[in-house]
Amino acid sequence: MTTATAPALPDRDQDRHAWVAPLVATVLLIILGPLALLFGGLSAMATDSCGPDDCSRALTASITAIYAILEFGGLVTLPAFVASWALPWQRRWSGLRAWMALLAVLPPATVLALVFTLLVP
Repeated sequence: MTTATAPALPDRDQDRHAWVAPLVATVLLIILGPLALLFGGLSAMATDSCGPDDCSRALTASITAIYAILEFGGLVTLPAFVASWALPWQRRWSGLRAWMALLAVLPPATVLALVFTLLVP
């Protein structure tokens, strides 16, 4: 005795565009990550003209923030990046996936923003 099975229906909750936010975060991290490390690492040279003891508080605060984000930003970037790819590819997770992708890009973007504020007199 054979039983007929119904054809498989496509999952209506499946998000066909779930890969977009993690892919955008991947591309941005490939570009912004090395730039943040390079320019953030070179930002200490902004104190060459005034010496480390005679620089303004704003300059030293910016450089301290840059190095703190460079040191601890990976603790935010890596888990958020992995979570943006690892979340289930269903519509109900699309908002969280987008937020995780944005959170992954935030530390290198913040470092670059702080570095570029050092350039503005």
